[in-house]
Amino acid sequence: MAMKFDPFRELDRMAGALLDPRQRLRLMPIDLYREGDHYILNADLPGIDPGSVDVDVDGQLLTIRAERTIQASDTVTWLTRERESGTFLRQLNLGQGIDIDGISAKYENGVLSVLIPVSERAKPRKIEVSSSYKDENTISGQSSSESVTSSTSSSSGSVGSGSSGGSMGSGSSGSGSSGDQGSGI
Repeated sequence: MAMKFDPFRELDRMAGALLDPRQRLRLMPIDLYREGDHYILNADLPGIDPGSVDVDVDGQLLTIRAERTIQASDTVTWLTRERESGTFLRQLNLGQGIDIDGISAKYENGVLSVLIPVSERAKPRKIEVSSSYKDENTISGQSSSESVTSSTSSSSGSVGSGSSGGSMGSGSSGSGSSGDQGSGI
């Protein structure tokens, strides 16, 4: 019996696979939240050998790889095989305010937990503002030993800061580091 050629059959099959809720099981589901000075990522990886789990950071890219193998035998006849096997991969872009060297991970009861600390420079801090009648005003931060100094000058009887617009640079701070405007974590 001859089959009629349908060029869209494979496309329909792929589209159906994407929309099928059972196909979502192939993904590595994660929960990501912030608690205090850390982000916590929990990834469901049931039935995976802990030795096959690999967590890497390259620049600002966090990569989680894991492999699930199902031992097959020539004498086994599968009736149903819904548990996926193979390599699972998940990548996450980390923002600029992350302490890359402090990231740690543990695998317990089928859940991989990755602890991602916030860097010191990205933590909220209190800025102390002092005012004096001298020619110099100093603004210093509580968690930093550096201070930003602005001097005032008197010209033709007026006192000003030397700035006509009076705006702070949003891209940099007094220490030369870039602002934390990253997307992601």
